[in-house]
Amino acid sequence: MIETPHRKIPQTMGTQHPDNANAPYWETDGDGYVSIHEEVRECASSFQDLGCEEYMWDWEGKYVDEGVIEKLLTEYHAFFSKHHIGRDRFLTFRIPNIWEEKGRSLARAFMNILTAEEFARDLGLHTPPLFEMILPMADDAKKMIYLQKTFTELAKMKHKLFKESHRDFHYVQMIPLIEGVHSMETVNTLLDRYVAEHKKQYKRKPEYMRVFLARSDPALISGVVPAVLANRMALSELYQWSARQGIPVYPWLGAGSLPFRGHLRPDRVKEFLQTYPGVRSVTIQSAFRYDFPLATVKRGIHELNTKLSTTDPVIISPKEFAILKRVNIAFERTYQETIGTIADTIIDVAAAVPSRRERRLHIGLLGYGRTVGKNKKKFPRAITFTAALYSLGIPPEMIGTGRALQSLSAQELATLEKHYPTFAYDLSAAAQYVNKENLAFLIQKESVWRAIAEDIAMIETYIGKPVGPTTPESYIHRNWTSTLFFQKRKPAQMTTAIIESAKIRCSLG
Repeated sequence: MIETPHRKIPQTMGTQHPDNANAPYWETDGDGYVSIHEEVRECASSFQDLGCEEYMWDWEGKYVDEGVIEKLLTEYHAFFSKHHIGRDRFLTFRIPNIWEEKGRSLARAFMNILTAEEFARDLGLHTPPLFEMILPMADDAKKMIYLQKTFTELAKMKHKLFKESHRDFHYVQMIPLIEGVHSMETVNTLLDRYVAEHKKQYKRKPEYMRVFLARSDPALISGVVPAVLANRMALSELYQWSARQGIPVYPWLGAGSLPFRGHLRPDRVKEFLQTYPGVRSVTIQSAFRYDFPLATVKRGIHELNTKLSTTDPVIISPKEFAILKRVNIAFERTYQETIGTIADTIIDVAAAVPSRRERRLHIGLLGYGRTVGKNKKKFPRAITFTAALYSLGIPPEMIGTGRALQSLSAQELATLEKHYPTFAYDLSAAAQYVNKENLAFLIQKESVWRAIAEDIAMIETYIGKPVGPTTPESYIHRNWTSTLFFQKRKPAQMTTAIIESAKIRCSLG
């Protein structure tokens, strides 16, 4: 934990991101599918067994066990009577963005926060146990204030209607989740507006800010290089904003295990800290927890809990910031131009990626999808997208990257490498899962895949070695991706190939 004058800031947050290839270590049926009936146990295990300091309870686009606090505090009373939720361990709701997804869950989430405070008080535990909310796709300060104001009004109404003597809990802290590359480049503008609106509503500045930087959706939308550089640019902006506003900031990064989604693995913490200095909290997603040996997982979480707070942020000069914006545009352009042309193949394979959670549909009335490029194709969410491409033997890190690299000036390349110090390392990690035979077959069927072959050739020049399998495990991975390619008319066999290749790379997507 990071000790602050206001509270303890947790550094590792278990999440419900469904990117695990293997079944959870605690699961009895061993099918790898985590139902809502298992999620409370999963949450408790993340705290008790692994050492996570926080857990995200996700109300966005999925079914939710609304009795989470009651179940945690009664079924695991011995643990939480010593480690109070809201004081020593933290449970944080990710609420639905009601401007993107229907808001039926929002009212239930609000009431859950309020009744959790009442329940914890009755047990003589720390109150309130829940006092923060994560807002996905945060793009407007007034929306953040609207949600806080609505919660305040609901809390005061509840106190009045039920004639409650304890009436001091009516404020929740907002955590904006920033999900786009260009939103990260201008995150200080959003926060300035939020502080101004907060002062109007509550007559004071926020005591501190936790700001959640997405890592998967920026990669899905713009490619791996813009995603990493935008995270680094946002970290620089956040610390400069903090110094100017006099408000402590604790940046948070939502990273997955594969390089495309953040490369946060329990056995590669050192490289992660080198890539994202200044991050104070990270997500510990399902693949991190379930696709590595348990001792390795515990060691990785302990290392993050120990070392995250010791990394110093890198402040980017205005000159270099402008260069990085140009670099982002160059990589985003080639990535988006290519990804749109191969969308149908990605969507076809994605249909065979196994479900790991009870998610609702993310399009239409119940949610929202992700669109990429000019053709506005509805892509699957980032985990499924990444799983589909890796399962084909075409890691998404390869797409558009080689041609964009070739377009950079010497100054742009040097600035990229300075602010993405593990760039070659990440490319090499992904490169071992390239299946050139599959790519050749895809080119025979559709010439649009030829651009990715050009990318790979240029990446080989850049990293100084051929891409493709180099270890017994990566050769077996290549074989499973070949099996998938030739079973494309047999969904069950495709799913088997997807799962088996995912076990080798230690993440579904």
